[in-house]
Amino acid sequence: MTERSDIRDAAIRAMLPIAADEGWNWGTLRAGLAAIGEDPALAESHFPGGPVGAVAHWIDLADREMEAAAAAEDLAALRVPARIRRLVELSLRATAPHKRALRRAFSLLALPWNTPVALRTTAKSVDAMWYAAGDTSADFSWYTRRATLAGVYGATLAYWLRDDDPEVEDALDFLDRRLADLARLGKRRRAA
Repeated sequence: MTERSDIRDAAIRAMLPIAADEGWNWGTLRAGLAAIGEDPALAESHFPGGPVGAVAHWIDLADREMEAAAAAEDLAALRVPARIRRLVELSLRATAPHKRALRRAFSLLALPWNTPVALRTTAKSVDAMWYAAGDTSADFSWYTRRATLAGVYGATLAYWLRDDDPEVEDALDFLDRRLADLARLGKRRRAA
């Protein structure tokens, strides 16, 4: 689990505009700490996982913010697919101002030696979404739901990140098509 602290959260928020231009590196981490009045020399202390650890912390922070935004809404009134769509939408809209920083973060996570972190953060994000959607499954469907959402969410993010436009409407249309595909697949499987 990512070690959480207010200093890390504040530093990550300060790093986002820097990471958009400079990427996720030690200079970005030090600049983010300096921006919040912390000693930049403590970058290794605050982010022992380095730039990859900072990206993982940002994803954790974004998940927590998505969960808080979801808790402020009445998601229980929605059907499960609509809940998932809304959670992905909340995530995209919150990240939209930092789309370039996200692209840089994914470039870092795409390096082969960062695969464990990429898989771990993806698993945590989709688990946070299912938790926020009210999922209480404890059987095999717990795994299949998360694996399915990981594929749909990952594809939606890849579609959205294909350009610099911060608007999310095209990505949400893409998501709607993927969710409709899943619904059709589920109907065929039940009919068989």
